[in-house]
Amino acid sequence: MSTTSAGSASATSASATWWGHSTISIVDSGVTLLTDPLLTGRLAHLRRMAGPIPRLTGAPDAVLLSHLHADHFHVASVRAVPGEPLLVMPRGARSFAVKALGRSVAGRCVELAPGEETTISGVRVLAVPAAHDGARGPWSRERALAIGFVVEGSCRTWFAGDTGLYDEMADLGPLDLALIPVGGWGPTLKAHGHLDPEAGAEALRRVKSTWAVPVHYGTLWPIGLGRVRPYMFSEPGNQFAEHAARVSPDTRVRVLTHGETLALEPPA
Repeated sequence: MSTTSAGSASATSASATWWGHSTISIVDSGVTLLTDPLLTGRLAHLRRMAGPIPRLTGAPDAVLLSHLHADHFHVASVRAVPGEPLLVMPRGARSFAVKALGRSVAGRCVELAPGEETTISGVRVLAVPAAHDGARGPWSRERALAIGFVVEGSCRTWFAGDTGLYDEMADLGPLDLALIPVGGWGPTLKAHGHLDPEAGAEALRRVKSTWAVPVHYGTLWPIGLGRVRPYMFSEPGNQFAEHAARVSPDTRVRVLTHGETLALEPPA
């Protein structure tokens, strides 16, 4: 396995490119999946503080949407994704998607609950649990499950979405790649179904993955708070790697920069 710049891993069987926050392009067996697209420089009171706004050059085969929170199901960004990909989302989210994106997307929506799956050009996408509130927000009546995904092609990749620790995480492994959230967009998120670097390393220990990439940090921060606890913005990835080295020493952790790709060879 190796790392390359974005777009140069087409010769390998699987790759993951981190675009910031929870937006990741997963390519496996010729199938491209885009997770929780956030293709903007600003979201409400949050501003993109690192990395360029992602510019997607091709249409993915599917968009994986983990839950309804606006930084994960960002309507304008989903609308801006090229092509007409499938929209794989938690059970109960289709009604919101149709209201927000228009009735034309109804036929492209695939709802999954934990334990349910769909297949996209031979690549299996399995919905798995997430310990996180799935409501759109306190101002909205829209509710759906929060989920993660395990993608099975030539490799097994876990995209956790947003989650806290839960007992059944051990059932997800063994994995080839774990994409684990280790921070957030503010200094007070840990108590709300999120992982910090230490808890993220514990999640990694449970799922027994060969490789891990920390995500969901170092991208968005509240406007006006750029000098407030800056270490909580920039350091979670490296802190996760340090904790992982102690509790999951057999895992290789790659801390990616925005737009960087981890290219994976299939397991022997």
